[in-house]
Amino acid sequence: MPGFDFSNYNRNAALHAQGVPLPKATSTGTTIVGCIFEGGVVIAADTRATSGPIVADKNCEKLHYISPNIWCAGAGTAADTEFTTALISSQLELHSLSTGRKPRVVTCMTLLKQHLFRYQGHIGAYLVVAGADSTGVHLFTVHAHGSTDKLPYVTMGSGSLAAMSVFETQWKAKMTQDEAVKLCSEAILAGIFNDLGSGSNVDVAVITPDKTTLKRNYIKPNERTQKLKSYKFARGTTAVLNEKIIRKEDLGNFVSVQEIHVAEPGDKMEVDV
Repeated sequence: MPGFDFSNYNRNAALHAQGVPLPKATSTGTTIVGCIFEGGVVIAADTRATSGPIVADKNCEKLHYISPNIWCAGAGTAADTEFTTALISSQLELHSLSTGRKPRVVTCMTLLKQHLFRYQGHIGAYLVVAGADSTGVHLFTVHAHGSTDKLPYVTMGSGSLAAMSVFETQWKAKMTQDEAVKLCSEAILAGIFNDLGSGSNVDVAVITPDKTTLKRNYIKPNERTQKLKSYKFARGTTAVLNEKIIRKEDLGNFVSVQEIHVAEPGDKMEVDV
């Protein structure tokens, strides 16, 4: 029967009673998506990196290289997504050299989930893993606690609900590459314009068995335009009432201090110039 499955409720309650903390929901501040098309897979991400309410980086790259045929989109803690994908990329390269075969996407997903499960969510990496190998095209999500999904289209991050609404209304089976790129881009744009943690540009990666094409800043919906008015004021606009020279004895240099007009008549302000 479809619906929610509560079979693990008693187990979780027993573990919690023994002192095992329950996993907490994490705000990832990102929109990342993936979508399978006929012959390949597309992943896309926004480019805003935040530190609390501060935009730390307007053009952060959230699509990470793992192997020539496997790429990953990351949400969560930026350092964790970067170093986790770099670690697994290194392990897969060694595995490929030792076996003489190209790495499989399911191998990458298994290494990621085992690594993240080991740290019980303390590594804040929420990943969309996509790639093409000898067994076909694959798309996975990997959560920070180690759980995984395999679906034809996926979304993750704080803007995932806005992005999923686009997929649920527009996705169709056996899409072309151009249709998949357009759909993923629109899903990311939905996250950018409806989620404060997502913003700036849209990055897209198209993965096929033959090659991977990274479209950096594929869409720039928030480019700065020319201001309608100039806010430069000509010298002399603000009147100088008087000027005096104060000597700094410790440095032996001179500082000019001016009193200027401010908003209220009669008020004075001292500024270093």
